[in-house]
Amino acid sequence: MTAAADLAARLRFVLVRTSHPGNIGSAARAIRTMGFTRMELVAPHRFPDPEASALAAGADDVLGGAGIHGELVEGLVGASFALGLSARRRGVNLPELAPREAAARALAAAARGEQVALVFGNERTGLENEELARCHAMVRIPSVDDFSSLNLSQAVQVMAYELRLALLGDQAPPPPPEHDEPPADAAKMERFYAHLAQTLDDIEFHKGREPTTIMLRLRKLFQRAQPDERELRVLHGILADAQRMATLAAARKPD
Repeated sequence: MTAAADLAARLRFVLVRTSHPGNIGSAARAIRTMGFTRMELVAPHRFPDPEASALAAGADDVLGGAGIHGELVEGLVGASFALGLSARRRGVNLPELAPREAAARALAAAARGEQVALVFGNERTGLENEELARCHAMVRIPSVDDFSSLNLSQAVQVMAYELRLALLGDQAPPPPPEHDEPPADAAKMERFYAHLAQTLDDIEFHKGREPTTIMLRLRKLFQRAQPDERELRVLHGILADAQRMATLAAARKPD
């Protein structure tokens, strides 16, 4: 496998809650023409479907290899860097990237050995805030303000093209690793967030604060830090001790 093919293999296109099977087929064709093959489908409305196969126009290997998942985190398993495509600014406070910068960052992460996900939302509503919160940055294609609606497969094509351009550019030496160990993947991060949320409840942290807002801010903090698995084990240990102390304190309270 060539270096470019090796990098391409670390990139996946994740389509979330896709309404029209034709868009799945068109997206498969779009990424296949740019040298990518991995597609993950999260809760598609209809798939497999003859319309998807027809509009794939021969990209049968992409459709045949597509994973089908019930939840976004399942489609992100193994990925430690995720970029969410959004046509408009949302309530989630994430770094906002142009497609070309996003492609450069995606390839830099792939060069470090990370698995990278490009995440695309439903045709009508796009990505929900809780889905964007699972991403490390948001990508906006700079369309005009008075007609910003871009077809799903066209958005996929734009990002696949930018990634292809970056792959065909002058091959600089891979950047040095930013971490001693690879960052934990999305599934392990979700287990940590669930443990963190439960611990905050157990120690009665919120007390008038809005839990959703707090968790979004903490997600942003840890997404930026990108802890590795060893660091997550330490954090889980701290949370477990906090829960144990909360249980002991509760037991000492008078009835």
